[in-house]
Amino acid sequence: MATVENSFQYRGDLSQTALPEILYTIDRFQVPGVIEASREGVVKQVYIKEGNVVHATSTDRADSLGSYLQRGGIISPDLYLETMRERERTNKRYGVLLIENGILSPADVYRAIRKQIEAIVWSLFYWQDGSVIYSIGELPNLDAVRIQIPMRQVILQGIKRAPDAKALVARLGRKETVLEPCYKTEQLIELALDGDEYRLLSLVDGRRTLFDICTQGPHSAAENAKVLYAFQILQLIRIAGGPSPSPEGRETTGAIKIRLKTHGDKFSV
Repeated sequence: MATVENSFQYRGDLSQTALPEILYTIDRFQVPGVIEASREGVVKQVYIKEGNVVHATSTDRADSLGSYLQRGGIISPDLYLETMRERERTNKRYGVLLIENGILSPADVYRAIRKQIEAIVWSLFYWQDGSVIYSIGELPNLDAVRIQIPMRQVILQGIKRAPDAKALVARLGRKETVLEPCYKTEQLIELALDGDEYRLLSLVDGRRTLFDICTQGPHSAAENAKVLYAFQILQLIRIAGGPSPSPEGRETTGAIKIRLKTHGDKFSV
């Protein structure tokens, strides 16, 4: 991930560095900023603060709140067209318009916006290529609803939704690779691991191979492999005999090797 001098930006290419590796590096250093991912004319932005995803936007019309509500059957196609016309006429935010017209309650709109933001974030895990820029700095005053999704949960849930299990398995090692645990139980609570995820993690004991764990886990081998990749990115597991996670915060995952230091309100490498 290259540095752009004097602008506190880091640029990457998703064909060379996987998104989860970029996100984990950002989370390790707990610096606020905005991820901007671009591909085929579509631009998606993810806003990060204090280790949480707080907002996301997209230029893809399919990612809009209205499209999300229509796809989910929450509003009808006719109502969608009617409200979109009113939105263009009044220039009001779509959620505000729905509330003022009595179509949805404020709580319904908040839940829908949260799901819409999550959908934008999850969609990035489907991108196998595209450019990524991470601009470091305090977030602008967003005139929009903010949410809070812990970054580590974003990484785990995003990888579980990724379609290409084969590519992820290749990042774990060979089928005879032996994996061992290197986590603290407190990390599992923060991640909110469910029963199946914890059972899979429990199979990692320093003796079983990658093949054994994938075939013995609670789901299909492909699904188990995706979750194991998430565990590796989050440094819950490692190749047996590998180095311990660095307490100093130097990222060694994948192709990203950056170290950020903070000096008051400044960031540097």
